Amino acid sequence: MEINPGLVIGVIIAILLLFTFYEYRLRKPDDLVLHETKGKIGLREGLVYPRHFSLPLKRTIHPIQFNSELTAVGNLGISIDLVGSVAPSLDHIQSLIRVGGWSQDAVVRAAEEAQVLLQGMAKEYAEQYEIEELSSKNILKHLTEQSSIFKEKLGVELISLTVQSLEPTDTEISMALRQQEQARLLEQTERLNHQARAAAAKAKYQTDEEIADMDHELELKKAELDKILMEKEAALAHQRLEDELARSRMRLAFEKEEVDVLKSSPELLMLTPQAARLAEASQNLKNARTIISLTPQDLAHGSELLSMFQAFLQKVLDTNKDD
Repeated sequence: MEINPGLVIGVIIAILLLFTFYEYRLRKPDDLVLHETKGKIGLREGLVYPRHFSLPLKRTIHPIQFNSELTAVGNLGISIDLVGSVAPSLDHIQSLIRVGGWSQDAVVRAAEEAQVLLQGMAKEYAEQYEIEELSSKNILKHLTEQSSIFKEKLGVELISLTVQSLEPTDTEISMALRQQEQARLLEQTERLNHQARAAAAKAKYQTDEEIADMDHELELKKAELDKILMEKEAALAHQRLEDELARSRMRLAFEKEEVDVLKSSPELLMLTPQAARLAEASQNLKNARTIISLTPQDLAHGSELLSMFQAFLQKVLDTNKDD
């Protein structure tokens, strides 16, 4: 009986395909695929891996939580409630497998060990301090600073950690601490109020001082402007006086020239305003005594002109009497 080579090859290929589908798996994006080589644990980076020679672990975080009683100095009990989360550390896979074993629950087991380690670290820290010195912030800071221990010993990385509550187990001590904290807050509030009032008073003083300085500067500027204005007014008055003196000199010069003309031609006296008023009076009141009033302006020509005019008037009156 002859065996068909093509059939044999097809059967072999079918067996290989079945083996491949049975043995190999596709790596998911959130999986860490571990394998052992010469006693060391490593990561597979390929997309396909053999399932019987590999260990897929979820890369997702795992929660941790515990509620425990701590003991402060003086054997005073404190209840603490702490929550957090851990995830596999890629740089310490060997420690993770040593703690959690070659199992898909390795991270879960390491997370449980992390809870135990956290609890021991918190108790060790609390035993060093008085109960009033312990706070959630201080405990959380201490545990966070020791996060490298989780990587080295457990192969997990501490992602988050929160102290939800921290209270003394004794209700009287708890109430005393609350009253102490309340008093501290009231004292701090009062101190802040005093500081606020002092700051407000200081700000008001500075503001008043700045306003006073600005008012003083404004007064100085006003005084300077008034001085400038007075200087300008004085200069203007001086200019007006000089102009008035110049006009007076011109008027005196003109009157002097007029007197000189009248001295050289006495008959021109008849054309003066005084002579015109005299003629008008003589026509209206021929039999009356004529009184002529000369104003200071009329006398401003000088005593010589007045003498000439009086002599001329005397001649005119004598002529009227003869008639």
